[in-house]
Amino acid sequence: MKKLVALLLALAMVACLFVGCGDGEAETPSEGGEDAPAMRVAMITDYGDITDESFNQATYEGAKAWCEEKGVDFTYYKPTGDSTAERVAMIDKAVAEGYDVLLLPGYAFAGAIVETVEKYDNVKYVALDVSEFDLQDAHGTADDFSWAYPSNLYSAVYQEELAGYMAGVAAVKLGYEKIGYLGGMAVPAVVRYGYGFVQGVNDAAKELDKVDAIEVKYVYGNQFFGDPDITAYMDTWYAAGTEVVFACGGGIYASAAEAASKVGGKVIGVDVDQAPTIDAYGAGMTVTSAMKGLAATVKTLLGKIADDKFEGGKVETLGLVSETPADNYVQLPASTQWADGFSEADYNALVADLFNGKITVSNDTENAPAVDISVDYQGNIK
Repeated sequence: MKKLVALLLALAMVACLFVGCGDGEAETPSEGGEDAPAMRVAMITDYGDITDESFNQATYEGAKAWCEEKGVDFTYYKPTGDSTAERVAMIDKAVAEGYDVLLLPGYAFAGAIVETVEKYDNVKYVALDVSEFDLQDAHGTADDFSWAYPSNLYSAVYQEELAGYMAGVAAVKLGYEKIGYLGGMAVPAVVRYGYGFVQGVNDAAKELDKVDAIEVKYVYGNQFFGDPDITAYMDTWYAAGTEVVFACGGGIYASAAEAASKVGGKVIGVDVDQAPTIDAYGAGMTVTSAMKGLAATVKTLLGKIADDKFEGGKVETLGLVSETPADNYVQLPASTQWADGFSEADYNALVADLFNGKITVSNDTENAPAVDISVDYQGNIK
C-alpha cells in the first residue's frame, strides 16, 4: 500500500510540472540553483499565448532557455484578456509572488508599464518593442516627450527598416517582380518595415537593371489581424498577378496567406520566422521573414542583469552589431528560400555592407522613400 501511495504522489508531482498556464495564472516555475544569479524572472504575455509564433513565443523561449541554463527561477503569466487593467493585474501578481525581473513583449504594455513601474521601483522592467511614443503617449506627454524614464525601466526597439530592406532585396533577387506590402496599422514600426522594404526592392531592381519590370502595391489593413475584407483585397492583388506579399502586423498575415493559398502565391513574414505559421496555409509559401532578434535581446539583457550591469532609464534602438548575421538584432531566418539569385553568401555580403555603411537605409516615417520603381500607395483597406 505504501508503495502504491508513493507511486501516486510521484505521478501527481510529475503531472503538475506539465500543467499548462491557465488564463491569469502562472505556470509551474523552474527552480533556481544554489549558484544561480540572485534574480527571479517572470514574463507576461500581451494578450496572446506563448505558442503564438510571434512576440510572446520568441520572448518566452529565449527567456526559458537562458533561465534554465543559469538555474534561474522563471515563469510566465497570461492576462485574462486584452486590456491594460488585466496586464496590470498580472504585473501585480508577479511582483506579489516575488519576481523581480519582468519581461513585457509588445507595445500593448505601455499603459501597464506607466501605471506600475514607479510603484515597483525595486523591480526591473524589460520591455520589448515598446517605443518612446507608446510610453509617452500612455503617460500623457506625447506632445513634448517630457516623461523621464525611471531607472528600473529599459525598452528595446528595433531598426525595422533594416529588416524590411533585407526582405525587399531578397524578394527581387529571388526573382519576384510583382510585389505587395500589406501593413497592419500605420504605426511607426510598421511604416519603417514598409518603407525599408520598398528601399530594398528598389536597390535590388537597380542592381539587376530591372527597374521598369518591378511593381509594388502598398496598403495598410488598419488593424493587426486578418479578416474577410482584407482577404478579399488580397485576392484581387494575387488575381491581378501579385506574386509575393510582405504581410507586416500581427495576425494580418492570415489574410495574405489565405489569399495566396488559392493561387499558389507567396508571403513574407515579419518579426519572427513565420514559416511554421504561414506554411500551414500551403507548404513552401513563406519566402523569408523580416525578423527582430527577440530571443537574443532577452538573453543579452538577462545576462546584464545577472552581472549587475543593467542600464535602465531609456529606450534603446537595436540593429546591427556585427557583419555576422546571427549576431544581429535584425535579420532574415535560416528558413529563407535561398537560391542562385540570393544565396546565404549573398545575404552575408548584404549584412556586411549594411553594417559597414556601404548601404544606408532611411528610417523616415513621415515621407515615402524616393525610388525609381513603380510603387502604388493605396492607403487603408478599412
